[in-house]
This record gives sequence, C-alpha cells and structure tokens, in this order.
Amino acid sequence: MEKRVTFGSWTIGILFAVPQLLLIFTFFYWPAGQAVYWSLTLQQPWGGGNIWVGLDNFRSILANADYWNSITASLVFAGISTGLAMFVALVLAALTDRQLAGSWLYRVVLIWPYGIAAPALALAFRFILAPEAGFMAVVNQVWPGFWDPGLDGADAMASIIIAFSWKYVGYNFIFFLAAFQAIPRSLIEAAAMDGSGVMRRFWDIQFPLITPTIFFLLVINITESFQDSFGIVDIMTSGGPANATNLMVYKIYSDGFKGLDYSGAAAQSIILMLLIIVLTIFQFRFIERRVHYR
Repeated sequence: MEKRVTFGSWTIGILFAVPQLLLIFTFFYWPAGQAVYWSLTLQQPWGGGNIWVGLDNFRSILANADYWNSITASLVFAGISTGLAMFVALVLAALTDRQLAGSWLYRVVLIWPYGIAAPALALAFRFILAPEAGFMAVVNQVWPGFWDPGLDGADAMASIIIAFSWKYVGYNFIFFLAAFQAIPRSLIEAAAMDGSGVMRRFWDIQFPLITPTIFFLLVINITESFQDSFGIVDIMTSGGPANATNLMVYKIYSDGFKGLDYSGAAAQSIILMLLIIVLTIFQFRFIERRVHYR
C-alpha cells in the first residue's frame, strides 16, 4: 500500500513552497517583467530616467536588416548543431548499448564534455580549429586557404557548431543510453532469433521505443542552442566575421553592453523568448504526434 505524507495544517505546505516561489519570482518573473518594461521605454545609457516609447523599439529592431541576419544565423546554428549533436550521440549510445569492447570506458568518458563550461570549451576549440596551428593548419598546408574562421563566415559558423555539438553530445548520450537500456532485452533477442539484422532491429524496435527521448532532447537542444551559445560565440568569433556568427543571444549582449542600447537589447530579449516559445509550441503541436509512448 502506498504511503503518503500528510500535514495537519496547510501553512506547512505553504512554507515549503515559499522558498521555491521566491527563487522563481526573483530570477525569472522579476527580470522578465523588467525586460518587458525596458523594451517599451527608452532607457538613458548613463541613468537619469527613461521615456515611454511603446512599440518603437520593436519596430526599429524588426526594420533592421542586421537583426534579420542574426535571426537567420541563429536558426541555421540551432538546426545544424541540434541535428549533429543528437545524431552523433544516438550512434554512440547505440554502439555502447551493444556492449562492444571498451563500452564501459565510453560510458564514462562521453559524459565529461557536458561538464565543461562553455567559455573553457570555446577556448580549447579556438586553438584546436585555429588555421595557423593544430590539425587545421595541416589541412591548410595541403589546401592553402581551405580553413580560415577569421575571414570566412561559413568556416566561423562551422567552428561554433562543432564546439556546441561536441558539448551536447555528452548530454544527449546519457539520455539515449538510458532509453536504450530501458528496452526489454527479450524484444531484441526475439527479433534476432527471427533473423532480423542489427539495422532492422534498430529501425523497427529500438527507434520507435526511444522516440519520447528523442522528442525531449529535440526540445532541450533547440532551446539551449539559442541560450547556451553565448560563451562559445564570445570566445571563438565575437560574432564575426562580418556578423556571420552574430547570433541573437550575442547581439543582445553586444547591443546592450557594448552599444549601451539597453532598451533595444531588452526588446531583442523579448523577441528571443517569444521565438523559443513559438518553436516549442510547434514541436509539441506537430512533432509530438509522431512520438510512440509506451
């Protein structure tokens, strides 16, 4: 029989909830409310009050071609980095689940990258992918000018995608491996006895059963690609060259803290939040219907 903890007074439950409610209010609702207010006013860069301007900040941003380029770059970055990180993690988890030689080592090592802070990760990849040193220097010696993130926007975008994907492969790997190991072995063994090959068992049995995990990771990875990419962009490319990697989250920082356009940065943060909400709703509305819940 299930045991439940009950309290004699409802005030005890309220007291338990108050710390969490205070944290949510302090670190989410209050900053979000301030951002909405700032986006509707013209804040003075050095203080001294503000002027109510309504939606003028949003009109100015949406009329700026550079901001639309930032949105495009963010969508490209989110789509490619999410797909790459999830695909690599899925393959590694499937191989580890088969208990190949050394799988115990992969299980431990592949988790480590997610524990590395984004700036430290970006600094490491900045040296690894530098055109004048390391592996890419060897490639440039064979094909001069093949790789130069400092001058070529496509190379710069590829470099931050590689760094971000490498970080989230470990995160995705944990969930994929757990999903694979939750599948009853009897199903896999029965399919093998029926003559199904490895790929047939994967597509017909394992893949449908892990679709809830795939959907969960898709939502998380896309959301994080818009939010957790700042440190990587700041260290590796600083939004360049020619704004090729000036993602939305980095443009908020550069316009607000470098350009001192606090109101414009606040309006951009609201647009970014709304974009993430729209993408999340889209995924739940049109992608979740393909998920097979057990």
